[in-house]
Amino acid sequence: MASKLIASNLRQTLKRTASVFSPVRSNSTSAAAAVTSPAETFEDPNGITIKGVRIAGRPLYLDMQATSPVDPRVLDAMLPFYVTQYGNPHSRTHMYGWEADQAAETARAQVADLIGASPKEIVFTSGATECNNISVKGVMHFYKEKKRHVITTQTEHKCVLDSCRHLQQEGFEITYLPVGSDGLVDLEKLRSSIRPDTGLVSIMVVNNEIGVIQPMEEIGKICKEFNIPFHTDAAQALGKIPINVDKWNVSLMSLSGHKVYGPKGVGALYLRRRPRIRVEPQMNGGGQERGIRSGTVPTPLVVGMGAACELAKKEMEYDEKRITALQDRLLNGIRAKLEGVVVNGSMERRYAGNLNLSFAYVEGESLLMGLKEVAVSSGSACTSASLEPSYVLRALGVDEDMAHTSIRFGIGRFTTEAEVDHAIELTVNQVEKLREMSPLYEMVKEGINIKEIQWTQH
Repeated sequence: MASKLIASNLRQTLKRTASVFSPVRSNSTSAAAAVTSPAETFEDPNGITIKGVRIAGRPLYLDMQATSPVDPRVLDAMLPFYVTQYGNPHSRTHMYGWEADQAAETARAQVADLIGASPKEIVFTSGATECNNISVKGVMHFYKEKKRHVITTQTEHKCVLDSCRHLQQEGFEITYLPVGSDGLVDLEKLRSSIRPDTGLVSIMVVNNEIGVIQPMEEIGKICKEFNIPFHTDAAQALGKIPINVDKWNVSLMSLSGHKVYGPKGVGALYLRRRPRIRVEPQMNGGGQERGIRSGTVPTPLVVGMGAACELAKKEMEYDEKRITALQDRLLNGIRAKLEGVVVNGSMERRYAGNLNLSFAYVEGESLLMGLKEVAVSSGSACTSASLEPSYVLRALGVDEDMAHTSIRFGIGRFTTEAEVDHAIELTVNQVEKLREMSPLYEMVKEGINIKEIQWTQH
């Protein structure tokens, strides 16, 4: 039903839009996400104008770390709970409530199955940001009499770093571990940072900006050795790489629905039962979700997240092979035509769907503006409005000029080879165009080492 609706909307959109990417759009990422244009979008025979920017047609979508399109099969699972089975899952006195509750519990089991947990250890929330707040602030507030120290890394997601800063204002102490040039944490520095009053270690699995995968089993062993709760933000890892909470010795894990081809507005918190980890609730109310997260559980959203997790488990291996091939195609295609292209972060320990590249002698904002026909970003969607270079890349020791030129390409389940080839063509053309205007690039071509030049101010 949902698939037919999407296909119908897509056909109407493509008829109206003179897209330069036809005829490959029908199986593409933007096809999976095609909907009626919002009110501020204006279409005419010459293209689309939105927020004052004119583009030839709907851009191809390569920003999967910001969000992913809802899989049509997920939407099919959700629709009945909007139109016919719309009961409140906490209503205990009639069938509408019972069937909604049953659907929510099925979804809980589907999420748990993907990470090797028990359904009783899953708490539904509004997203990974809420999970991170409950984990960091909730644990430390509960154990505040004895535990006053948190260890995290300099490259964590903003909501973890801001939660830690909030704790600092309350008198807690935070250690922000540096990372190497590959983006990976030094295990010996982690070990040496542990104190008797350390109450939590929080390190994300897959970095949202550079895609590096931290050594989770080794970190988990260190935390187990010192009997310290271990929290991880796994929003970018869920459904992309195998996760096992017991192998990793994780006490708390933050999960998100919309990064795994599920709906926005829903997430899940894994909370270990044995040995039990306690948190102070960050929201008061009716005591739903075992009192940890009060508020009515949104049945359609949790059903969607559950369906997305079930699909991810079935298709993870296939998706990984396909996305790895597309990443190789993208990187090799760009490097074959351009010099001075640097991959940020480890290539050995990396999720293939995240390719963060820096282009030497190019101004980053100009490159982004020139790539209007490709939906990419310069880093986290939560911080990309800032013109400051990425704090993640600065933590890796990337030069400020190279950090300013970084572009994150996000490849996903619905990305096509044709889209990758077109992204290569557009990126190469734009970089070459900007380098032609760059006096620095001219100097480099003439053999001048620009790092040895003594610049003077006037």
